[in-house]
Amino acid sequence: MALVRRTNPMFPMLSDLLEDFFSTDIFKDMPAVQSSIPAVNIKETDKAYVIELAAPGLKKEDFEIDLDNNVLTISYQKKDEKKEEEANYTRREFFFTEFKRSFTLPETADVEKIDAKYKDGILEITIEKKDEAKVKPRKKIQIK
Repeated sequence: MALVRRTNPMFPMLSDLLEDFFSTDIFKDMPAVQSSIPAVNIKETDKAYVIELAAPGLKKEDFEIDLDNNVLTISYQKKDEKKEEEANYTRREFFFTEFKRSFTLPETADVEKIDAKYKDGILEITIEKKDEAKVKPRKKIQIK
C-alpha cells in the first residue's frame, strides 16, 4: 500500500500555500529560548563531596556560588544582544538564559573547605568532609 498526497481539486494552490506555511519554521532565524537545565553529577569520596555541573560555552565569570546556612547555591546568567542595522531599519534580538540550583550540605561537610574550578565546560565544586567523617584506614589489632 502506498500513501498518496492529494490536493483539493477545487483549490490546488490554496492547499500548496497552506502546506508551505505550516511546514516552514517561521522562527528559524530567532534565537531559541534556553530553558534546559544543566546536568549535575554528585559523587562522594572518602575525603570529599564533589559536584560536577555541565555548562559548556560559559566562562567562569558567568557563575556565582553562594553558601548560606549550609545551603550551597550555584547560579549563572548569560545575556547576549544581536544588533543589525541597515539603511531603513534596525533589528535587535536579545538572548537571556539563567540557571539556579541549590544543594543542602550534610552535617559532615566542612563548609570552610570548599573549592571550585571551571575547565572544559565542567564546573567542579569540591567540598571536603570534616575530619571525624572521613573514612579511617583499616587497622589491625594485636591480640595479647
